[in-house]
Amino acid sequence: MAPDRLTAFTDGVVAILITILVLELKPPLGDHFGDILDEKGRLLAYLLSFVFVAIYWVNHHHLFQVVHRIDGRVLWANIHLLFWLSLTPVATAWLGRTGAKTGPVATYAVVLLGCAIAYTLLTLALLALHEAESQLHQAIGDDRKGKLSLLLYAVAFVLAFIEPWISIALFVVVACIWFVPDRRVSRTLQSST
Repeated sequence: MAPDRLTAFTDGVVAILITILVLELKPPLGDHFGDILDEKGRLLAYLLSFVFVAIYWVNHHHLFQVVHRIDGRVLWANIHLLFWLSLTPVATAWLGRTGAKTGPVATYAVVLLGCAIAYTLLTLALLALHEAESQLHQAIGDDRKGKLSLLLYAVAFVLAFIEPWISIALFVVVACIWFVPDRRVSRTLQSST
C-alpha cells in the first residue's frame, strides 16, 4: 500500500487536535491588557502542547518522505500514535488549570511518553517493512534523539512526584532537541539525488 491516505488522515487528525487545543483557551475576565497574565498557566501549557503536536507532525511528515510502502501493522502503529496525541488536549487543560502540581505533570509526562513510544513503534514497523539498504534505514540510523527523548520522559514522570518543575524543564529540553526537524531524512534524500 502507498502511504498517501495514512499521511492525509494523520494531517486531518493533527489539525483537529490543534483546534481542540486552542478551544481550551479562555479569554481573560478583565478588560486590561495585563489581565492576560491571569491566564499565563493556560497559555504556557497551550504553547508547550502546540509545539509538541507540531514537532510530531513535522517529523511524521519528514519520516514519510522516505517511506515507500505501508502495511496493516504500520496503519495500527500510526493509529496508536494518534491515540496518544489525542490525549494531549486533556493533559494540557489539566496542566494549564492547575499548574506545576504532581498529578497534572505526571499525567502530561505519561502522555508525552506514550506519544514517544508510539512514534518509536511506528518507526520500527516501517523499518521492518523496508530493506536494510533503503532510504528509510539510512535516515533512521541509531535514532539517538528518539532514545534520549524516551529516557527524559521517563525521568520526567518520576520527577513529577518529587519536583514537578524539573519535569516541566525536561519537557522543554525535549522540545528543544526536536524543534529543528530531523535532518537525517533531508540528508538521506539529498545524498540519493
